Amino acid sequence: MKNTKSGKKILMRLTTKSRYGTRLILDIALNSQDSPVRLREISKRQNISLKYLEKLIRILKSADIVKSVRGPYGGYLLAKPMEEITIGDIVRALEGSETITDCTDRDKICGVCSRAGECLTRCIWMEASEAMFSKLDSFRVDKLIQNSDHIIKKT
Repeated sequence: MKNTKSGKKILMRLTTKSRYGTRLILDIALNSQDSPVRLREISKRQNISLKYLEKLIRILKSADIVKSVRGPYGGYLLAKPMEEITIGDIVRALEGSETITDCTDRDKICGVCSRAGECLTRCIWMEASEAMFSKLDSFRVDKLIQNSDHIIKKT
């Protein structure tokens, strides 16, 4: 968080999709050792709307981060080992992008603002996106779960 000259604070924010989706994945990782986890249980533990979790789980399933198990004892499991899932993977899937601004998508030229194609700041936003995702990729689900006892007891 940074203060501007006017004293207002500037925040860069991820959407609730990324924040709640990360909590969803960590809840599954923590609670699925014996059996699949039901969204209703996650909704109660995380205090997130069941409808919203249903929306997030569809995206995470199509990104092969989670898988569903049908039947009376069904629910959700991680689709791959915890050590292969990073927070960057979750954010990319849920945000649908690796960029922090519309103009930094490498696959297309920006058409969002009036400076498209000649903007001198585009390289800044591209580097910032790369730095953010590099940091998010350094957080693996298994490491976060290993630290969960310490974090949970501390709060």
